[in-house]
Amino acid sequence: MTRRFLFQRLAIFALTLLGASVVIFVVLDVLPGNAAQTLLGPDATPDTVAALAHKLGLDRPPLERYLGWMGGLLHGDFGVSYAYGTPVAGLIGERLAVSLPLALLAMVLTAALALSLGTIAAARHRHVDDTLIMAFAQVGIAVPNFWLAILLILLFAVHLHWFAAGGFPGWSAGVGPALRALVLPAVALAMVEGAILARVTRTAVLAVLNEDFVRTARAKGLTRAAVLWRHVLRNAFVPVLTVMGLQFANLVAGTIVIENVFTLPGLGRLIFQSIANRDQIVVRDAVMLLAALVVTVNFAVDVLSSLIDPRLGAHA
Repeated sequence: MTRRFLFQRLAIFALTLLGASVVIFVVLDVLPGNAAQTLLGPDATPDTVAALAHKLGLDRPPLERYLGWMGGLLHGDFGVSYAYGTPVAGLIGERLAVSLPLALLAMVLTAALALSLGTIAAARHRHVDDTLIMAFAQVGIAVPNFWLAILLILLFAVHLHWFAAGGFPGWSAGVGPALRALVLPAVALAMVEGAILARVTRTAVLAVLNEDFVRTARAKGLTRAAVLWRHVLRNAFVPVLTVMGLQFANLVAGTIVIENVFTLPGLGRLIFQSIANRDQIVVRDAVMLLAALVVTVNFAVDVLSSLIDPRLGAHA
């Protein structure tokens, strides 16, 4: 990995964050809508609305508000929620303690499901195993995650009583109970993304299986399984890793719906509630944080890809 490659990725990282902040601010703060009017209700007098808007700083010029918001973020000041009257940083921190483990658990399940099934399908190309796995993947892609979440609740919570239908006991109740509450939501998120990634893995592995070094490794006496897992999968991992980075964004976005289905007190549910309350500052900060997480993950994927395949960084 060259310095030029790293500098390019850092520049793209910074510009993407800047662009995301501008879009988020314009959509939430500049477009028509009055948060003060929403908070006070339709019966509030114009003078009362104007006083609250002044108190909240909503009457300041857009550029001044944007620069103030960005300056606060850089100094760790996320502001105070209009609806809750508490620091936004505390609200987001509490909810992130649910959403981030949920997204990470879903990503682990996605990778485990996709890498195993995709590799097996490629190794058994044009056999029954390949056909069955690709049929399963096609069904997984077609099923919406919220509908799958409902089916999981009916089966594992209502009929089998293995898991709770919703809610979160908190990490104070112990790691085991907390993770148990996240299993069904993580499965609902992982099934769709795992199905997509399994197809990508199969295609990538099939492409590498036709390379000359694979035949050379087999000629040296290595078993098919050893060649597949030690050599083929590693060389096929770069496109798979790229897709995984993109899927993390889908998993983070999917938590907004899934957390409402399972009544989890996560960041997605906070965004949903804040939109209903017209709590712009919470929505703005939370969405910016999610955007930063996604951009950071994709930056990390670029760096890891260049470490796995140095040719990517050399040709940047």
